[in-house]
Amino acid sequence: MALMKSADIELGRELEHFVLEDSVGKEYNSKENFGKGGMIIAIMCNHCPYSNAIWGRLQEVAEFAKKLDISCVAINPNIHPNYPEDSPAHMRDKIEEFGITFPYLVDSEQSVSKSLGAVCTPDIFLFDENAKLYYHGRLDDNWHDARSVKDEDLREAVISLFGRQPALTPQTNSQGCSIKWIDTVTG
Repeated sequence: MALMKSADIELGRELEHFVLEDSVGKEYNSKENFGKGGMIIAIMCNHCPYSNAIWGRLQEVAEFAKKLDISCVAINPNIHPNYPEDSPAHMRDKIEEFGITFPYLVDSEQSVSKSLGAVCTPDIFLFDENAKLYYHGRLDDNWHDARSVKDEDLREAVISLFGRQPALTPQTNSQGCSIKWIDTVTG
C-alpha cells in the first residue's frame, strides 16, 4: 500500500460526463443523475484502509448534500485481477456494510478516474450546477478517527456551493492508497 496525496487540479475544470455500471450491471449516466445543485464524485475502493475509514462519514455528507439537491456517486477504479477484494461482488458487501445509499460504480476501464485526474483512494471531487470543479480534496481533517474531526472540508464546500459562495481556499489534498492502474500493475 503506497500512501499518495491527490493531485493539485485547477478549479473550474469541466466534468467529462460518463456512463458506468454499478456492481450488479445497472447503467448509471452522470448527466441524467446530476443534481440541480451539483455532484460529489468520490473515487473509492473496498480494500484501502483510508477509504474504509471514511465510508460512513461520506454517507453522512451525501445525505446532507442530497437535501441541497447535490447528488453523490462513488467510483471504484481498482477492478484488477491482483486486487480481488475490489471486485464488484465485494462492492455489494461494502454497500451493505456501510448502508451506502448513493451509487457505487465500476470503472473497469479506469477512464473516468483518469479523466478526473484521480490519484488515490479516496479522491473527492465536488462539481457545481454547471459541472465545473468547485472542490477537490479531503473529506475532513482526520481520516482515521471520526471522533477527532475538527474540519469537515467536504461538508463546508457543499454549504459554500449551496450558498453560492466562492470556492473555499486553500483546499487540502486527500491522501490514501494509490489507484491500481491496469497499465502499471503487473500480475
